Amino acid sequence: MNETVNPSQLKTAVRAPSTKRWRSVWWLGGLGLLVIVGYAGYVRFEKMAAPVTQPPAAPPVTVSKPLQQDVDARLGFLGQFAAVNRVEVRPQVGGTLVGIHFKDGQIVHKGDLLFTIDPRPYEIKLAQANAALETAKARVALANNELSRARSLKRDEFATQETVDQRTNDQDASHAAVDDAEARVRDAKLDLEYSRVTAPFTGRIGERQVSIGALIAGSRAATSPTTLLATLVSLDPLYLNFDMSERDYLTYIGETNRHPDAPNQKVFINLTGEKDFKREGTLDFLDNALNRASGTIRARATVSNSDLNIAPGQFARIRATIAPPSPALLLPDSAVLLDQSQHLVMTVSAEGKVVPKIVETGDVRGGLRVIKSGLSPDDRVVIDGLVRAMPGASVTPQQGSIRFQATADGQG
Repeated sequence: MNETVNPSQLKTAVRAPSTKRWRSVWWLGGLGLLVIVGYAGYVRFEKMAAPVTQPPAAPPVTVSKPLQQDVDARLGFLGQFAAVNRVEVRPQVGGTLVGIHFKDGQIVHKGDLLFTIDPRPYEIKLAQANAALETAKARVALANNELSRARSLKRDEFATQETVDQRTNDQDASHAAVDDAEARVRDAKLDLEYSRVTAPFTGRIGERQVSIGALIAGSRAATSPTTLLATLVSLDPLYLNFDMSERDYLTYIGETNRHPDAPNQKVFINLTGEKDFKREGTLDFLDNALNRASGTIRARATVSNSDLNIAPGQFARIRATIAPPSPALLLPDSAVLLDQSQHLVMTVSAEGKVVPKIVETGDVRGGLRVIKSGLSPDDRVVIDGLVRAMPGASVTPQQGSIRFQATADGQG
């Protein structure tokens, strides 16, 4: 069965779905617009509610003007002690060693008996020399009597002049024989004396190199080989040897000529483990030429060692005063920075800016570093907080102080 469709109904049926779809589109677009407007309002509200960020404050640093103090001019060196007298104890006569009269490392005094060599061969030699002397003296007496008889016979013309001359010659020869015999006696006594080896000066003796019963070689001539018995060094006073660089030598000579009355011959000494320069010495020797290889000149000070606490070979630091006290600027050593071959300090300008300055430094006095040049007394130097003091940066300066630690000599 066929049904007939009305065209108006068909148009309505086709248009109805299209209208519904457009309504959905408009509804979704309105919802999206509301979301966008809401988000924009939320963002605007967040920006209005956020606090305003302030620029960071300048970091604080501690500053101080350089400390002004009168200090003397000094030079520092490293030296080594040496004995004034050092000798190898060797025998001057040979024989069997029969006695050792010291302990290794003992302090011995001049004239103390150290070794004894068997003296019997030398006692025999001395007895023989004395016997020869008596024989020579007897021949002198005989020659005197014969000369006296020859002269008497000559007066009575029973002897010739030739006989008198012969007897005179015999008398002279007998006197010469006595002189020779006396010299042999002295030589034998000397050998006997040398069989007792004594200390030539006061000092500390080292380890013995021989034992009792050893056959040792001795000679009074330096050309013959001898046996080393021990070594002996003097202890009071001691030499303190050190080397001056050419620059230090010129400085020392220049200050000595500029201040002839200054006590530039005195040196202060610090031993290993000591905090202060308590010991004193006298600079009494400068070599006559610089060493071409090292560019240094040998110097020496003499140091008292009455307590015998210093041993030859020890090292010590030396401080030589070369000029009287004069004004100087001082800073803590921690405030001085090393930039390759230059030394820098950080200063703060009136505007609060960090300004680096190149300075020339000296030695340490009273725990502070001497500034020779590059800094004025009115500069504000950063002494604490250097990690925050970058060149050109703004800082907040806070006033600090610098203290000088004086020692017993008032200089530090």
